[in-house]
Amino acid sequence: MGTKTNAGRFFEDYAVGQVIHHGVPRTLSGGERAFYHALYPARHALYSSDAFAQGCGLPAAPMDDLIAFHTVFGKTVPDVSLNAVANLGYAEGRFLKPVHAGDTLVSRSEVIGVKQNSNGKTGVVWVRTTGENQRGEPVLSYVRWVMVRKRDLDAPAPDTVVPELSVSVTVGDLVIPPRLDFSDYDFAQAGEAHRLGDYAIGEKIDHVDGVTIEEAEHMLATRLWQNTAKVHFDATVREDGKRLIYGGHVISLARALSFNGLANAQMIVGLNAGAHANPCFSGDTVKAWSEVLDVAETNAPGVGAIRLRLVARRAGGDAFALKGADGRYLPDVLLDLDYWALMPV
Repeated sequence: MGTKTNAGRFFEDYAVGQVIHHGVPRTLSGGERAFYHALYPARHALYSSDAFAQGCGLPAAPMDDLIAFHTVFGKTVPDVSLNAVANLGYAEGRFLKPVHAGDTLVSRSEVIGVKQNSNGKTGVVWVRTTGENQRGEPVLSYVRWVMVRKRDLDAPAPDTVVPELSVSVTVGDLVIPPRLDFSDYDFAQAGEAHRLGDYAIGEKIDHVDGVTIEEAEHMLATRLWQNTAKVHFDATVREDGKRLIYGGHVISLARALSFNGLANAQMIVGLNAGAHANPCFSGDTVKAWSEVLDVAETNAPGVGAIRLRLVARRAGGDAFALKGADGRYLPDVLLDLDYWALMPV
C-alpha cells in the first residue's frame, strides 16, 4: 500500500544546483496586516496609514516587510526545513519590491551548498530563496542555511560545497521603491523626531519595552505563515517536551519593540546577517536593543539608509550584553540580526 503523505526532505535528498518550487501560493489581504499588528506591537507609520504612505510618494501603505518575509519563508518549510534541527543563519537578503494587499506570493529555492557534519547524523544545507508576486516580479531574495537530519546514517557524504556569501549588502545594491520621497516626511505623525543625522555609528539604543510570549500567540503566528516545521507544533518532537518558538516570531517582536527609539527606521531593505542564538519558549519575556553599524545617503529624495544590529534577549541581566569571553552568545540572547532600513535624512 503506497503512501501519499510527505515526510519531508532529509540531508541526503539535497544536491547543489537543485531548484525547488514550493507549493501553495498565498494571496495577502488587509487581514494579514491586522493580524500582524495584533500579534506584535507593530506601529511604524508607513505600514499603518495609506495617507502617510502617500505623503511619502507610495500609492498606499505596503504590507510590513516581515509579512512578506514570513509568507515567503513559510512556503519553503515543507521542502527545506521540515526535518531541520535548527535554522542557523541568513545572508544576502534584499527586499526588492513592496508587497500590497491583493498581491499573491510564491517561493522557490535553489540549493547552493551542502556539508555533512562530523557526527554523520546531520548536515548543513544552504538555499537561496526568492519570493515573487503574481506578475512574476521578485519581491524578496535571501540565503539561509539549516541543519537537517539524515534519513539513512549510512548514506555517503556528498562533496562539501560551502558558498561564499557577502558579509553585508552594499548600499548600492539596496532597492529603494520608485517615487519614495521623504522630503515632506511628517515626523509628528511618525511618532518621533529623530532623523538619520541624529544617529551615530556605534550608538546603542535600549528599546525599554518587553513582551511576554504566550503559547497561543506563537502558535497562531506560525499557523498564519503556514510554517509546518514540527518543532513549532508537536511537543513530542523535542526531548524537553517544549514547542520551539518560530525564529521569525522573535524577529517580528524585536523589530516592533525597536519602534521606541527607531520609529523612523521605516522600511527594511536589506538583511545582512542573522543568527537565532538560543531557543525561545512560551513564557519568555523578550526585550530588544539596537546598535547603529553604519549610515549612508541614497539617491532618493530625503531618504537615507541606516544599518542596524537588532538584538533580542530574555528580560534580565545587562541590556547590552551579547557574547561571553569565549566568543559565544550569552544564554539569554535570542536573536542577533543585522539589517538595513530606510530613514529620513
